[in-house]
Amino acid sequence: MSGAAVRRAAADLLVLTLEKRRTLDEAMAASEPFGALDGSDRGFARAIASAALRELGRIDLALQPLLTRPLQAVTPAVRALLRTGAVQLWRLGTPEHAAVSETVEAAKAWPEARSGGKFINAVLRRAAASPPDLDALPATAIWPAWLQAAFTDSLGPDGAEALARAQLAEPPLFLTARTDPAAVAAMTGGELMPSGSVRVGSGQVETLPGYETGDWWVQDEAAALPVRLLAGSPSPTAGSPSQSPGSPPVTAIDLCAAPGGKTLQLAAAGLAVTALDRSKPRLKRLEENLSRTGLSAKIIAADAETWRPAAPADLVLLDAPCSALGTLRRHPEGAWTRRAEDIARFPDVQSRLLEAAHAMVRSGGTLVYCVCTPLRAEGADVVDGAVAAGLYRRLPIRPDEVPGFEGCLTPAGDVLSLPQDAAEHDAFFISRLTPM
Repeated sequence: MSGAAVRRAAADLLVLTLEKRRTLDEAMAASEPFGALDGSDRGFARAIASAALRELGRIDLALQPLLTRPLQAVTPAVRALLRTGAVQLWRLGTPEHAAVSETVEAAKAWPEARSGGKFINAVLRRAAASPPDLDALPATAIWPAWLQAAFTDSLGPDGAEALARAQLAEPPLFLTARTDPAAVAAMTGGELMPSGSVRVGSGQVETLPGYETGDWWVQDEAAALPVRLLAGSPSPTAGSPSQSPGSPPVTAIDLCAAPGGKTLQLAAAGLAVTALDRSKPRLKRLEENLSRTGLSAKIIAADAETWRPAAPADLVLLDAPCSALGTLRRHPEGAWTRRAEDIARFPDVQSRLLEAAHAMVRSGGTLVYCVCTPLRAEGADVVDGAVAAGLYRRLPIRPDEVPGFEGCLTPAGDVLSLPQDAAEHDAFFISRLTPM
């Protein structure tokens, strides 16, 4: 396959993500130019698009002085090719002749960009001749202005800057073991983390030892904490909930459960699990994950705001729908596919779900509320509202319960897993509660 075809595919991925507001995974599934590639060509096209998305705001800032008109006034196809060409030159170390000429050739073969070939050539020649110091720009410049303001408001300038710096690095792959984290680390050549997760760097999931036999599943290190704080699960420092022989099983409800990583954890901890989600297609993925791992749970397709169990459960996990802005390290396109107005709708939904969950957990039981976003409006503010309304009181999380995350505890006893030191996990908010 020609180098021009690779550049065309990478640019097509950018058009689908940034103009059509699709995730990168959805774009890769939908893009015909990308689908026509295979092997290393496909990998390089993905790498170009991913690198451009990871640092898009900075790249756009550096491109603008090279243009005689606003970048947003350029047609989407030409704009995508400029971005892919620039990131090759400035971040990927692609030789100038390849980055420029093959990108221009991609324009010539793309009807939507054909008229911009000379323009692309001129801009990328200037980009190669005078490469900018992207690292001199604030790390937060990788995001649109509204998101910079939102993160700064919730986390402060230093917290927002740390979150942005974390996004600039490719995230590793973390695994959660079904039973024995140390054995999973040994079989995969991974590193057993203090939290009990296994870090394996990167790689093709399906080719790792233990995948076919269901010994583990992919789950971010921070994403594995809520269940460990709710019920315990295989880790170097925590066991499953104590249960006397012959006693009734400990019951757990996983709300908004699909695709099921936390359901798998609850089932692996020996609990009687009910997994609830509105989306039948996403529940299908949960069923597949349960089958692969040999674990079991009762699956229900229903709306958590209106559904109620026959009897309140001992444990409830509410992994509420959210902006997912804590996962931008893995899905950097999310900063550009979302709008401020999209984010504003989540706190009301989260508050209603937390109120509904009150009827699902027995007196003296435990509920964990979590969201994969660091925005205060979706995390602490939602919990503070439910506590102020007299629905719950907090069960503060102790440092010994979160090995490796001790520095992520808030004064209120919640967890906010912001990047710190060499941490490589997503940003999660987690609060442990009991009903009043």
